[in-house]
Amino acid sequence: MSRRDGAEKPQRSCLGCRTARDRDQLIRFVLAPSGEIVPDLDGRLPGRGAYTCISSTCLEAAVRQRQFSRGFKCDVAAPPAPSLVMMVARLLKDRIIGSIGLANKAGNVVSGGSMVSDAVKSSRKPGLVLLATDVSEAIGERIESLAAVNRIPVLRVLSKDDFGAVLGKAPRSAVAIRPGGFVSPLVRSIERYRNFLGEVGQV
Repeated sequence: MSRRDGAEKPQRSCLGCRTARDRDQLIRFVLAPSGEIVPDLDGRLPGRGAYTCISSTCLEAAVRQRQFSRGFKCDVAAPPAPSLVMMVARLLKDRIIGSIGLANKAGNVVSGGSMVSDAVKSSRKPGLVLLATDVSEAIGERIESLAAVNRIPVLRVLSKDDFGAVLGKAPRSAVAIRPGGFVSPLVRSIERYRNFLGEVGQV
């Protein structure tokens, strides 16, 4: 993909599937001074980088095939694939939790099934609705239907306990984010997390 000014984005190849993608569509890893493999989600840490798709499958393949040693051009004692996958998944999840927490501190969050339903029907509609993955079928379908009518995007992510913990409240089935600067980065973080878990297609 090219930028509007015609300049191409930097591309790198995934160590797992060997597919070349724009660098911002991959997960970057670096070597810590101790020799440990460190995920660099922001792509800002110093040193040589190695890359995989935003996919646990590709990361597992890279570890299994000892591709990090090739990527870093030195012997690398990579942790077991399940451990590295869990580390990256936790970091991606923490990014979502942190974004929701910041939006909440800014007063841009409405939570709870009834409150979110009311917000969707109000004149001041949210820019994004999040449903817990363990939301009841009835509540989930009601909110999704209301959001669809009002053309508000809905994503399922995290659990009711996760929502409650980040908001400092009892478990919450749904969270609405008011329009503004928090929505787009949050959607991006959720897409990356769900893609890594294999829940959506490559982003």
